[in-house]
Amino acid sequence: MPYLALQGTQLFYECLGECQGDGNPPLVFVHGYACRHDDWQPQVDFFRTRQYVVTCDLRGHGASDPDPERSNIETFGADIISLMSALELAPAILIGHSTGCRVVLEAYLDAPQRVAGLVLVDGSRLGTGDPQAAEEKARQMFQSAGYTATLRRLFDEMFLEGSNPALKERILSRALALPEEIGATLLRSLLGWDARHMDKALSQIAVPLLVLQSTHINTEGVRVPLQPGTTTPWSELIRQHVPAAQIEIVSGAGHFSMLEAPEAVNQTIAAFIAKLPH
Repeated sequence: MPYLALQGTQLFYECLGECQGDGNPPLVFVHGYACRHDDWQPQVDFFRTRQYVVTCDLRGHGASDPDPERSNIETFGADIISLMSALELAPAILIGHSTGCRVVLEAYLDAPQRVAGLVLVDGSRLGTGDPQAAEEKARQMFQSAGYTATLRRLFDEMFLEGSNPALKERILSRALALPEEIGATLLRSLLGWDARHMDKALSQIAVPLLVLQSTHINTEGVRVPLQPGTTTPWSELIRQHVPAAQIEIVSGAGHFSMLEAPEAVNQTIAAFIAKLPH
């Protein structure tokens, strides 16, 4: 199993697909909160026949070492750039899901020259205003209901009624196994990063951007599915900062659209890549 040593931490990664140099940019997939690299398996299977594909487990997730003190968006973004550098990747398309959207945006802020395009899969902005207040909101979420109950509620809402029960159980069980010292730290970092850096990150995007959205967290804090043509505060924020962004709704899927509607996600990403300048 390949690992990259970073500040005393072992980061697991996989590289598959065609060799670089054929004109197609490499793809780097970044998973979400309490998730793993294999959430992208349908995309890896699809794109590996035509492009170089990289996935990894973020610190504290999957086969990577636990690192509670550095389980934050800034470190995760730097790790992605370090991995790309170690692999000597050509400018790549960074594809993030959920929390991974923040990670790829942070990576772009760190090293825009290494990025040929960005794809955000079911992203959101959860923290606004004062960053410390946003972090405190995360603390209160866990304190009021408890760590396990809070995670169970959050992940239950990520699936639609009628979703594949085996898939839901697999993802929920994996999330509940994330140690509290990592999960609580990361959620605080997530909300704080949104408040501190989201506007800056979006405003600095100067590469093609594709946004694939299947759900939205409403004003009551409940995640709901989207229908074609729906506008949300997240899509409006994208349009404000990146007017040329391509925004597509993946209907009929919950939060894990890359697993629940892989054909639609794959074809939309492939069409986006085909339009990039070579």
